[in-house]
Amino acid sequence: SICDLVDGADALLHFAALNRAPDADVAAENAAITTSLVDALRNAKSKPRFVVFSNSTHIDRDTVYGASKRETARKLAEVATEIGATFLDVVLPNVFGECGKPFSNSVVHTFCRQLADGETPRVEGNATIQFIHAGEAIDRMFAEIAAGGATRQIRVEGTPIAVPTLLTLLQGQLSRYQAGIFPNVDTRFELEMFNTLRSYLLPGSYPFTLKLNTDNRGALAECIKSGGGGQVFYSSTKPGITRGNHFHFGKIERFVVLEGDATIRIRRLFDGKVHEFPVTGSTPVAVDMPTLHTHNITNTGSTPLITLFWTHEIFDPERPDTYAEPV
Repeated sequence: SICDLVDGADALLHFAALNRAPDADVAAENAAITTSLVDALRNAKSKPRFVVFSNSTHIDRDTVYGASKRETARKLAEVATEIGATFLDVVLPNVFGECGKPFSNSVVHTFCRQLADGETPRVEGNATIQFIHAGEAIDRMFAEIAAGGATRQIRVEGTPIAVPTLLTLLQGQLSRYQAGIFPNVDTRFELEMFNTLRSYLLPGSYPFTLKLNTDNRGALAECIKSGGGGQVFYSSTKPGITRGNHFHFGKIERFVVLEGDATIRIRRLFDGKVHEFPVTGSTPVAVDMPTLHTHNITNTGSTPLITLFWTHEIFDPERPDTYAEPV
């Protein structure tokens, strides 16, 4: 129950809200969520030291949703004072991230879904919107908790970009990617957009075919094309052995089996569906690992498996971005 979760917690971070429904439902549901949280905070034997609210720029608008967010902030601030906690009212711009619901809260998700389906999105107007990746928003909240201090409102700035320019960015990234070239991701924003876009390509675009050129000397295939560098490494895996069972938050990673037979498995976090891709060195293909998807590779043959790996960044043992999670 909510009471059990709140009791003994060091901090309560509140993200839940209804925003796309009839006005009466929005008002009632958000009020009910707030009431349950306030009651849980009051009844907890061990009170949180921080109450953190994921607020929205809609508080500046004259809408039912905006009013509900303002009222939630007011009530959480009130109960935080009552229990002696610090209240952090974090006002976020438009939030996007991997596998976000299209035709809902962020145009990023809508564009990505349409582009992945081969459609041409239509843009009306030239509005500039500030965007922030969900992971960066979480990082900011934890940084504010770590900073301590008094109750306050924090207005988080995102990356401003006009909607037509956003579409052009995503189209350019997809065009290069489909041509077998990893687009440049020189900024965190470009990397986050590309990782979000890639999450919509599984499983329909998988695996990626590599052109195998053969003659009397043997065979040649181009495995990775990237203007951004990165790191290449390989592994030898004995029959029946599985490698991986981990996921990444930001790392772009590619697998190419050069010799032997294997099955690559990919599962989105918090989702039970596993995508399986049988691969073989005799017909090499590329399988890229979407961020926030756990993955592994198993040698299903009778001979050693030789696999080529590439990541867009050089491995940093202080920041490995590798988290164990079984597929």
